[in-house]
Amino acid sequence: MGAASSARAGSVTGLFLAFLAALLAGVGARDSVALAELTKAQGARPAALAVAIITCIATSAAAAWASLAVAPMLNGDARLFLAGLALGFAGLELLLLAPPRAPKEPTLSLAALAVVLAAHQLTDAARFLIFAIGLATYAPASAAAGGAAAGVLLLCANWSAPDMLGWKHMRLVRRLIGAGLLAVGAGLAFSAVDLSRGV
Repeated sequence: MGAASSARAGSVTGLFLAFLAALLAGVGARDSVALAELTKAQGARPAALAVAIITCIATSAAAAWASLAVAPMLNGDARLFLAGLALGFAGLELLLLAPPRAPKEPTLSLAALAVVLAAHQLTDAARFLIFAIGLATYAPASAAAGGAAAGVLLLCANWSAPDMLGWKHMRLVRRLIGAGLLAVGAGLAFSAVDLSRGV
């Protein structure tokens, strides 16, 4: 009974943490910007939105699967250390990688769009966060669901209102969030090292 309650609590925590974290990290993200710029150039194509949603769900599931795959190989301290590293990488992505420029001749190919969006998503902060939260909460499925829900919400918002990403302070906000994630990730990683040494 206690184990079941603990598992449910971890699942709920993972779901909400991943949703909130991915929502914050996904504001002005590269995949959202790419979809918004395509929508400005070609209009609101439902097929393009569908491709974006499918890739978002698939890459979120891939990030969660990665945490599920490595978790059995790690003890508690190693999990914490790896989760901290993932948070740090999420912070670096927000700090260093700028959204892409609008393509001069955007393609009509949905397959090409899927490849571009998947490439952005697999290396973005949201997927690193899903991986980290899946490890930390022992609930990768919940982390994937929460992260994917946030990603889909942002993609739908940017597809329906592509001009909203023109907010001039967006880059500064992303850098501030990135710095915060980097600091939290470094703190977790150092805490894991200290714990493993018995300090």
